[in-house]
Amino acid sequence: MPHRDMLNPLEALAQLLREDRRYRREAYAFVFESLSYAQEVLGYGRETACEPSATEETAQVERHISGQELCEAVRQLAMDQFGLMAKTVLNSWGIRSTSDIGEIVFNLLRIGQMRKTAEDRREDFDNVFDFDEAFRQPFAVES
Repeated sequence: MPHRDMLNPLEALAQLLREDRRYRREAYAFVFESLSYAQEVLGYGRETACEPSATEETAQVERHISGQELCEAVRQLAMDQFGLMAKTVLNSWGIRSTSDIGEIVFNLLRIGQMRKTAEDRREDFDNVFDFDEAFRQPFAVES
């Protein structure tokens, strides 16, 4: 049975959204979705032992996605889902750079909703790609 003082994931996220107003709930959900997309669709990740989250006592072995891989998964999933509007949608949620993705990940780590390895650093997300360049569509307009 869970400890009475422990917040459930939705309560923890609601508290996080109240404390850090930079990002909308959709931004957190999209980063979670991008993590699955990275593993299942893009085949990213390597098996590794992750540090236990706040709700676990022991480390678990799972497929680990690097900060750079997660940033790329966010980019590709946004392009797949939102096309020409990808950058606009991400910006509306507060995601304006790969550093914002790192801030979201480390907020989720803080509330025990993600796990990391001992090597993972917040700086792994800085300047992975330029948002303006990364979301230029590869579509040629034909006349």
